[in-house]
Amino acid sequence: MLDVPGWPGSEAGSHLDLRLTAPDGYQATRSYSIASSEPGGTIVLAVDELPDGEVSPFLVRELRAGDQIEVHGPLGSFFLWRPGQSQRPVQLIAGGSGVVPLYAMAASHAAASDPVPFRLLYSVRTPEDIYFHHELLELSDGSFAMDLVYTRRAPAGWQEPVGRLTESTVAARTLPPEDRPRIFVCGSTGFVEAVAPWLVKLGHAPQDILTERFGGL
Repeated sequence: MLDVPGWPGSEAGSHLDLRLTAPDGYQATRSYSIASSEPGGTIVLAVDELPDGEVSPFLVRELRAGDQIEVHGPLGSFFLWRPGQSQRPVQLIAGGSGVVPLYAMAASHAAASDPVPFRLLYSVRTPEDIYFHHELLELSDGSFAMDLVYTRRAPAGWQEPVGRLTESTVAARTLPPEDRPRIFVCGSTGFVEAVAPWLVKLGHAPQDILTERFGGL
């Protein structure tokens, strides 16, 4: 959580640039999706530590209360969901940490008591890899539902197959094309490049599919 004086708030799906400066003057900048959309000066991020990363290990292991970092944002005007903007249902599809901006959308949807149906299909490696698990479960009600797919290990008693997301799973566990959902897909480049064509093949209009991706497979 970052306390940013003068932060104007952000819309669900926005991101920011975060810059670190080393004592020798070296600078590194990375973009992070924002997990919150409330007005005010507090920003919530969820950082996936990359073993060979320049920024994420510092944020996860070294950053302490009182430290100062540079923030630029909020950024992004394409991959956004706004309460009351449309009466069409929304399908969210996430891979790993790609759930962060989608969680912001689901939380904004709940905070606004928006009646539009929301559904999340979330692919993760193991139960321990679920971001905002408790918060997402709290959001689950008549207008929001979450479907989990475990790719490596599922919790005890899990009845669904364990393995990578497939076209048939997407077809079975997402809103059908005849419902004309607005679809937001976020995950690694490989994840997004697999899922988006499946959706088109299933009959969804390309203009109804918004994607956001990050590096890696």
